[in-house]
Amino acid sequence: MIGGYFDAEFLADTRALWRLKEAGRFRFILSVLVDQEIARAPELVRTLLRDTFDPADILPMTTEALELAGYYLAHRVVPATYTDDARHVAVCTVARLDYLVSWNFKHLANVRRESGFNAVNLLQGYPPVRIVAPTFLIHGHEEKDL
Repeated sequence: MIGGYFDAEFLADTRALWRLKEAGRFRFILSVLVDQEIARAPELVRTLLRDTFDPADILPMTTEALELAGYYLAHRVVPATYTDDARHVAVCTVARLDYLVSWNFKHLANVRRESGFNAVNLLQGYPPVRIVAPTFLIHGHEEKDL
């Protein structure tokens, strides 16, 4: 999602979500995986991450999350070549976050994948997780009445 802040296709909704965060409507938390991915991103993106996230808001990769990600892969929720996508969801699930926000429609933010992740979550005793694009969070938080 962070890269969407500078991407023409995703810029408007990503920045709208950032404004809602700055207004205190959302708290952004990320996993160490995102931190590692962003280390390879352009400087503009790395600076945004540093300016937005407090180090206390970076979740570690735990043994519990790795195990849950393994269950996602074993149940073929995502292909084995996309292990990090399974790990993103697992970290979010184990931390019991309300939403995983992503512009990755192929492996994360789509109904079929979300259903698969949540089927595994229920089998393993975890609550369901919502996987959404920023667009789904910004609407309903506008200042003007409908």
